[in-house]
Amino acid sequence: MKKITTSLLVTGTVSIATMTAGYAQAANTDVKIVLNEELELVEPCMASQSNIGRVILQNVSETLATVNPGYGTLEPRLATSWDDLGDGKWRFHLRKGVTFSDGSSFTAADVKHSLERTLSDKLSCEIKARYFGNMDLKANIVDEYTIDFTASPNQPILPLLLSALTIVPEETPLEFTRKPIGTGPYVLSEWNVGQNIILKRRDNYWGKMPEVTKATYVFRSDDAVRAAMVATGEADIVPQMSEEFVDNAETDFAYLNSETTYLRIDQFVAPLDDVRIRKALNLAVDREAFLGTLVPEGAVIATHMVPPSTLGWNRDLKPWPFDPEEARRLVNEAKADGVDVSKQITLIGRTNNFPHATEINEALTQMFNDVGLNVKLEMHEVAEWIGFYSKPFAEDRGPRLVTAQHDNSRGDPVFSMVWKYSCDGGQSGLCDKELDAMIAKASAATGSERAKLWKPVFAKVHNDLVADVFLFHMVGFSRVSKRLNYEPNISTNSELPLEQISFN
Repeated sequence: MKKITTSLLVTGTVSIATMTAGYAQAANTDVKIVLNEELELVEPCMASQSNIGRVILQNVSETLATVNPGYGTLEPRLATSWDDLGDGKWRFHLRKGVTFSDGSSFTAADVKHSLERTLSDKLSCEIKARYFGNMDLKANIVDEYTIDFTASPNQPILPLLLSALTIVPEETPLEFTRKPIGTGPYVLSEWNVGQNIILKRRDNYWGKMPEVTKATYVFRSDDAVRAAMVATGEADIVPQMSEEFVDNAETDFAYLNSETTYLRIDQFVAPLDDVRIRKALNLAVDREAFLGTLVPEGAVIATHMVPPSTLGWNRDLKPWPFDPEEARRLVNEAKADGVDVSKQITLIGRTNNFPHATEINEALTQMFNDVGLNVKLEMHEVAEWIGFYSKPFAEDRGPRLVTAQHDNSRGDPVFSMVWKYSCDGGQSGLCDKELDAMIAKASAATGSERAKLWKPVFAKVHNDLVADVFLFHMVGFSRVSKRLNYEPNISTNSELPLEQISFN
């Protein structure tokens, strides 16, 4: 089994070397990729959702800049460079000679429209809520290939934030599209719902021509089936599979990924609004028992929403111990004070979200019920699950826990903490004004001061608010056909650029 390591993320402005055209021709340059869950959308402004990003991001829809997963550096893509003009303003210099797959030219007007479309109240774009929800962000065209962005409050890592913005043509309407047009090297040729998605390489791509000519994505929920498809030559890549099927050193990879599994607690609804119940939920979980059984042995018990490589990670935080006796005591104490601990709490899980998702949620449900709570499990496909996970939450909902997996491969907490914990956060289960102020202060800082200010934010979330039930920082496993030269990396679960694949 191959082991892949990744560097820590270093942000900054980087000049770009000129990309040249040309590609190496292989005998069979089509690939088949087997995903664990289907796509419900192919909308570029939803590409931060992992199942969509694996297909669309950098293949069909590109961004102004990208994070290099091997070095952790921010590198230009549709922008060639950028300058900090001060007072929250950044100037981006755009690449010339780029066209969209419909033949139209790429200019600053497309970038401005892409931002305004993503931020529009007429669309519920995940990229908006996840990356730009805590700021007022505007774009101003300087000339055809120069554009200024102004953020209030000032965002010292704005180029990194804008690396999440997917670019679409100026003519793209304010509604979700089923036929995305992008500047990427591929076009979405077919979307046969429930069967497959087919991307085909286009001839007029602006950059270096990738070797893959056609990619067919199929969907299989069973881990054993996905693994067997590569082993028998029926497919080329399985981005995500269970550790138990890792048995071939020539095709199987273990890699550090940036995913954190956790249970989002809806603190707006009783009895989950009582901190004793939230503490009891954490104390009820035997995290060690999962390791090496339902969860890979190499996973790390989590104390943060972000992985240990993230800026400002707080080493002083300790995992919640497994202490069911103390959990029962807290539940009984809350009950004696009038808290209705018999009220049914629904645990919402996402089918195939990660290996053994159903079994893990079943075990968690039993652990919670063993300490005196009344928890019922519901498993949902991603299209239904996202309605429970993201705002607006139903007004008449009962108390809910939502099992989720969050990716932060970009290395800065701002990509997680606003989205997950601020009062306006699109997937926040709480609202604490003091925490909002702490997040805002850390987001506006730079350098060592930025790292310093994030540490107490993490501590408040974990120790004081007991915001969630953190579970594990995960390890990923993939299988890649021997005919391909491709190594999974820290970003593989959220994006899989076909340009990274070559043929042996």
